[in-house]
Amino acid sequence: MSNVFNTSRLLGKTVLITGASAGIGASAAKLFSKAGCNVVLLARRAEKLKDVKAECETSHKEGGAKEGGKVVCIEADMQDRKALNEVVGKLEGLKVDILVNNAGMVHGREHIGVISDEDIDVMFQTNVIGLIHITQIFVREFKKQNSGMIINIGSVAGREPYAGGGIYCATKHAVASFTGSLLRELVNTPIRVCEVQPGMVETEFSVVRYRGDAARAQSEYKGFDPLTGDDIAEEIVWCASRPAHVNIAQLFVLPIQQASPTVNWRRPE
Repeated sequence: MSNVFNTSRLLGKTVLITGASAGIGASAAKLFSKAGCNVVLLARRAEKLKDVKAECETSHKEGGAKEGGKVVCIEADMQDRKALNEVVGKLEGLKVDILVNNAGMVHGREHIGVISDEDIDVMFQTNVIGLIHITQIFVREFKKQNSGMIINIGSVAGREPYAGGGIYCATKHAVASFTGSLLRELVNTPIRVCEVQPGMVETEFSVVRYRGDAARAQSEYKGFDPLTGDDIAEEIVWCASRPAHVNIAQLFVLPIQQASPTVNWRRPE
């Protein structure tokens, strides 16, 4: 691992990651494990969590750290407030130091006027309401222990809206605004607040957007080299590994062929 991560700052820390069963969440979990952290994996899909747990344990061994290495899986839906309320009691004795609010999703490209109520509800419940709920839980915990860090995964869609993204863009603008308020409210505490805003990242996220149509999801990246889950995981771990007095309040990350949600360059066929 590169010296830029300064793993000594992360040794023995415990990181809770939502949406940890795949994509950016799974990549971040493996990299934190390699850096000598304990990780708490939270997601809906229990079988996927078992796979990520095994990969985290392997990553920890590869990293050679003498601290950390414990992996706890918590099956919970971000739309279920009762399940989120039970998270602290399922930590198996660990004290969370870093919360990574990674869980998020998008359904469809429908324009406003024909978007289903179900799609609106699931995007807001997962991307905004669930994120706010679990953040409030850990803000209280972090205030008790007088330490902690919250990393919210936003999006380029939270900086600039685009046609066909009315609801998703609204949720990511909400995340950006919520993170900004949290940063200001915690300025008199040692608790750090960070938002990482990726551009186009190729994970199963796009497959979910197109309701399982993998071919259509892949067409999004034709002639284009998108970011990967591993790319964003590096940025998350880098933010978390800064000295205690340094806070990366916002990190905007794009693939080199993208300048905004709608401005990008693709290689000709």
